[in-house]
Amino acid sequence: MSATAKQRIAHHIVFLDRDSLIATVRPPAFDHVWTEHAATAQGEVVERLRDATVAITNKVPLRADAIAQLPDLQMIAVAATGTDNVDLDACRARGIVVANIRDYSLVSVPEHCFALMLAVRRNLRAYLADVEAGRWEASSRFCLLDHPIGDLSGSRLGIVGYGALGRRVAQIGRAFGMQVAAASRSPVQDDDVLALPLGELLATSDVVSLHLPLTAQTRHLIGAAELASMKRSAILINTARGGLVDEAALAAALTDGTIAGAGFDVLSKEPPAPDNPLLRLRLPNFVLTPHVAWASGGAMQTLADMLVDNIEAWAAGTPKNAV
Repeated sequence: MSATAKQRIAHHIVFLDRDSLIATVRPPAFDHVWTEHAATAQGEVVERLRDATVAITNKVPLRADAIAQLPDLQMIAVAATGTDNVDLDACRARGIVVANIRDYSLVSVPEHCFALMLAVRRNLRAYLADVEAGRWEASSRFCLLDHPIGDLSGSRLGIVGYGALGRRVAQIGRAFGMQVAAASRSPVQDDDVLALPLGELLATSDVVSLHLPLTAQTRHLIGAAELASMKRSAILINTARGGLVDEAALAAALTDGTIAGAGFDVLSKEPPAPDNPLLRLRLPNFVLTPHVAWASGGAMQTLADMLVDNIEAWAAGTPKNAV
């Protein structure tokens, strides 16, 4: 872009991974140049952001070495809630505003949590396999009862991280007739939710659902010791971040019967490496979906609208959702 063009156009916005968002993204209501790429490899980041004042990323990492080579960059709009793919310290040092999307999937993610809970608790994977193998047709009675089926009603739902998503999961859990407990850094103010330290929550819950960001402090929050402390009949649900759980420890716990089952929508590296221990599991008590809990059509459109809202607010000098 020429110097004259730079003077005429206030901002150059570059979306690094546009194909990660299946929604209509409206043009920001200020003078700008818009460039988008379907996807961006790590080695392409600096070149594609060379003239950018605003970078949009969903999952493309923006690390300190890249940021140091981008003197025009003023804002990073993260098209997601998690910001672990952005070096926040490097951005603070440069005065780059980082804004994320919050509370856009308060329907989609909690519903997916309960889809995973029900699939594991009611052994849907095993029963689906039986039907596909023709075992129902060969049955001597009207139904198959080869795998245990548990109810959510009457069980304790332990929520780790009691923000907006955690509270919504608690609301649905109560509708199922579950007793709800939460472990949270912030005070739990709902009278019908039992506030517990993490250790006690893990030891006493029938279902544990994780709703935390991934930070240095929360990485591998759930490891071998924590899994061993849980009930053998308990299940673990993770729709937050894969790195919250030691995946090798979980694979061993599911194989050995340390816990009864798990439902995951996230892995520590995405897309996963072929040797990921959870990717290789072929157990009826484990359900893995490919990071789609957030991705209902309604949630993605809400995210797209909030993404542009964040950019417009920043351009107007009133940034919101700044991390």
